[in-house]
Amino acid sequence: MDFRLSEDQRALRAGVRELLAGRYGREALRKAVDTGAAVDRALWRELGEAGFFALRLPESAGGVGLGLPEAVLVFEEAGRALLPGPLVATHLAAGTVPGAAEGTAVVTAFDLGGPLVAYLGEADAVLGAEAVPAGDPVRPVDPLTPLHSVAASAYAGVPPYRDTGALLTAALQLGSALRTVELAVDHARGREQFGQPIGAFQAVKHLCAQMLVRAEVARTALYAAAVTGDAGEVAAAKLLADEAAVRNARDCLQVHGGMGFTWEADVHLHLKRAWVRAGQWLGAAEAEELLAEGLIGSSEESCEDSRV
Repeated sequence: MDFRLSEDQRALRAGVRELLAGRYGREALRKAVDTGAAVDRALWRELGEAGFFALRLPESAGGVGLGLPEAVLVFEEAGRALLPGPLVATHLAAGTVPGAAEGTAVVTAFDLGGPLVAYLGEADAVLGAEAVPAGDPVRPVDPLTPLHSVAASAYAGVPPYRDTGALLTAALQLGSALRTVELAVDHARGREQFGQPIGAFQAVKHLCAQMLVRAEVARTALYAAAVTGDAGEVAAAKLLADEAAVRNARDCLQVHGGMGFTWEADVHLHLKRAWVRAGQWLGAAEAEELLAEGLIGSSEESCEDSRV
């Protein structure tokens, strides 16, 4: 079986990267941070027109008719650009919530494992809930992920499409992990100490190499899970992508040194977003339990087969 990307998949990824670079580049990102504009409705509609949310809807329903592997590539690019908003929930709501596929509606979800909802103030609907509940603002970690706490009675429980949501969130994490590798390497090449680029120092080389390995291991697991759709592989992909996003952002901060901790640098935004996403759809503890159950089940089946 050939797992290499097809020409169409490469073109899709390149097209999404070009769209986001032109519409949500660094200047737009920093403006959103400064103004606190977590969801740009005009951009949301543009994403809808480009087929971002309707990517997996059949063509007969007005969608693009592609599959999970293609959706993973698209969400990877969104993670690379630090595009904010309930992207996963709105994508999952396409075809069920009016306006979600077209980007005219913003849909969020109870994807943080409790009565805490991201982007509630900007949402037109909550996936799996009959109405948008009232909530109290909670100080967020990420400046572009506003949070609200809702009453326990409003909590609709585990949102539908959890595995798909976890897979697409892992894709966002992978995009961020790969972007921080680029940021670290670019800085290591350009920053000089003692008359030479800091990338010439062994300690910095090791940090960058470890970042790349984490990202590529996570990429392999993610792409495989997108093809198989297996719940255990999805859990493994989410764990690896979360680790890659968080640890790569931390190592990128180390490569940048003191300037990496400043508000003007983008590195802290990747770290804060990675922390939030690590708890979305499938947290570490739950993913580990699912993975363990799958491994134990496979072991028991192997034992049964050996006794036959």
